[in-house]
Amino acid sequence: MGRGKIAIKRIDNSTSRQVTFSKRRNGLLKKAKELAILCDAEVGVIIFSSTGRLYDFSSSSMKSVIERYRDAKCDTNSEMNPASEIKFWQNEAAILKRQLHNLQENHRQMMGEELSGLSVEDLQKLENQLEMSLGDVRMKKEQMLVEEIKELNREGNLVHQENLELHKKVNVMHQQNMELHKKVSEVESVKSADKTSLLTNGLDMGGNSSEHVHLQLSLPQQHDETRSKAIQLSYFSFIA
Repeated sequence: MGRGKIAIKRIDNSTSRQVTFSKRRNGLLKKAKELAILCDAEVGVIIFSSTGRLYDFSSSSMKSVIERYRDAKCDTNSEMNPASEIKFWQNEAAILKRQLHNLQENHRQMMGEELSGLSVEDLQKLENQLEMSLGDVRMKKEQMLVEEIKELNREGNLVHQENLELHKKVNVMHQQNMELHKKVSEVESVKSADKTSLLTNGLDMGGNSSEHVHLQLSLPQQHDETRSKAIQLSYFSFIA
């Protein structure tokens, strides 16, 4: 069940008025501090309670904030002459110098240096600020680690897909090698069969070698007969 809206008017009950003042005062001061840190703004807040008690917050020092406010107010109400312009920029330089000094001092305190002059309340504020900063750092670190893990998982999936593709290619090459080996075996078996057939035919031809020798031996005899016939014809022609 949501909280009902409070009418913006004076609270008659003193107890409720005090409780509301305390809550909203703390909220206002917290927002002022966050505005100063997040936006690098110079913030000054002054609060007087109904009992006359003072509550204030300043990002640097309340005195410098009030002086800067007065200078800015005077500059808007009157035209700026050279002397006032010089004074304005001198004040700006002094304010920036004080801000730099405060930032350096705050940095040293965060590093654990120059803590002797701080009160217990200041140390508690510093501790809370460090815890908040540490929480932000841890959150940023966890975010970066999560992003790196996602990126590594994505790269791992890509490598896994590449390994699957390479495995498929290796299987295809293995099948091709098996087929080539089978074809080579078939060709070698055919060659072996042809060689055996040639050897067998050579032995069969060797059984008929005597016939060839007979033919070669008969050729010189035929040549002698032709020669004798030529001699006889020469002789008869000589007698005639």
